[in-house]
Amino acid sequence: MMLLIGTALMFTAVLLFAVAVILPKTPEVPFDRRRPYHVGAGSKLTQFAGSAADAVHGLLNGRNVRLFNREQLENAGLRLSQADFFILVAAGACVGALIGLVVGGAFLAFLFFILAPFVARLFLSSRAGKRRAKFDDQLGDTLQLLSGGLRAGHSILRAIDAAATESAIPTSEEMRRIITETSLGRDLEESLNDTAERMRSEDFVWIAQAIQINREVGGNLAEVLDQVNETIRERAEIKGHIKSLAAEGKFSGYILMALPFGIVTMLLLVNPGYMNVMFTKPLGWGMIVLSFILMTIGGLWMRKIIDLKF
Repeated sequence: MMLLIGTALMFTAVLLFAVAVILPKTPEVPFDRRRPYHVGAGSKLTQFAGSAADAVHGLLNGRNVRLFNREQLENAGLRLSQADFFILVAAGACVGALIGLVVGGAFLAFLFFILAPFVARLFLSSRAGKRRAKFDDQLGDTLQLLSGGLRAGHSILRAIDAAATESAIPTSEEMRRIITETSLGRDLEESLNDTAERMRSEDFVWIAQAIQINREVGGNLAEVLDQVNETIRERAEIKGHIKSLAAEGKFSGYILMALPFGIVTMLLLVNPGYMNVMFTKPLGWGMIVLSFILMTIGGLWMRKIIDLKF
């Protein structure tokens, strides 16, 4: 019976994910303020998912709750509202709780349910980090597009627009956002600085400063961007060389951190009774706590050594 209930809930979670992410949504702009937009009424499940998202959205806004704010979702490259993502996290927590209940009992189910929001935040942080790294990797091509557009006689805004069209994600999204903000009346310098801060890119800060200085004193911006591009490429080459030299230290650190857990796991599998004293005596508990403290200090120390700042 529990297996049937778990299967049904997992199937429901998959359907909710499809409704929230894949199926098209009606725009939030009122119908009388836009051109005719008509989509079929949809199934009952679609209507239920839409009503659930609206209810969660109203609840979160009414209580001023910001579990997963808009900026975090945008930095991760997800085009979802906070309510949609909250529903997905809640569905994942329920599915994880059911799996934990079937596999290990009530405690494991409660643990999986509690860990779901933290896993969601870790997922957003990981996607945002990968997106920023990809943005940095594309900066060289972006600068070539900008300098080429300027040499062709276009303005800096037109060159950014061309870069938004020709570049890949996430550079195209960020460039298009700059164009949209400037079209709505925002200063170009502020948009560039916000992009650099949002993407945490020191290289893009140089690009923003170069454009700002050129707007103030004039000069050949295409040549300046070529020089900045050459500097960024040389800096990236030095980064890659240093990372390759530090890779051995990082790998050694990973092995040293995983070695105690591997030894304990092997002993538990080979001779389970050998480790019982460690988990049943107060002295063993104290040794376990002390081991975790020393491993944490050692891990942070090794991370400080191999985490090089550029």
